[in-house]
Amino acid sequence: MEVTNIKLTAHDRTVLEALKNAVDGLAQYLGPGYEIVLHSLEDLEHSAIRVIHGEHTGRREGAPITKLALDMLSRIEKGTEKDYICYNSTNKDGKPLHSTTIAIRGENNRIIGLLCMNFYIDTPLSTMIQSIYGPMTSSVLSENYVQDVKEMIHEAVVKTAAAVDSEGLAGTSIRNREIVKRLYSLGIFSIKDAVQRVADELSLSKNTIYLHLRNCRI
Repeated sequence: MEVTNIKLTAHDRTVLEALKNAVDGLAQYLGPGYEIVLHSLEDLEHSAIRVIHGEHTGRREGAPITKLALDMLSRIEKGTEKDYICYNSTNKDGKPLHSTTIAIRGENNRIIGLLCMNFYIDTPLSTMIQSIYGPMTSSVLSENYVQDVKEMIHEAVVKTAAAVDSEGLAGTSIRNREIVKRLYSLGIFSIKDAVQRVADELSLSKNTIYLHLRNCRI
């Protein structure tokens, strides 16, 4: 199957632009051992629209799509592969890479681009460890991985209430109003049935929660 340039719609462009941010985030998360390339199929001769850590293959933005990527794309479109393929490859210096090619679908389920990631297997262990832990000055954030919305709201209320209580705010009404205000700023009330769940957690009525929320929105 011959692969040719395709005409992108406005929706297709939006999808690819959004994925540029995803590429940047993945690159920071995974570290310099990973080359990540986002391809647009609009212009195969200059398909690379985002390249991070291209030193492993020597690619930069504006580089053409590779023969291997075209072969992978053809196999995906023929239905002989899923929308992603994992494989081993080598760069131009013969260095081993562990790679994946993921099809990106846009409007009308057309494949409009490819996300390719290559892990440079010879990456020093020290570099990998540094990418995991980051600089010693980096802050460490705590996250609780809850199982459902009820547990998530419970955790949010408990933590928020503890923070408010540590400040010694006088009066139950002031305390509850501050808790609701902070939960609102966290976006908790955008979750379905959050008002009732928060009311239950604080032993308040829904009307009281709504009253505090009205004050938040003024």
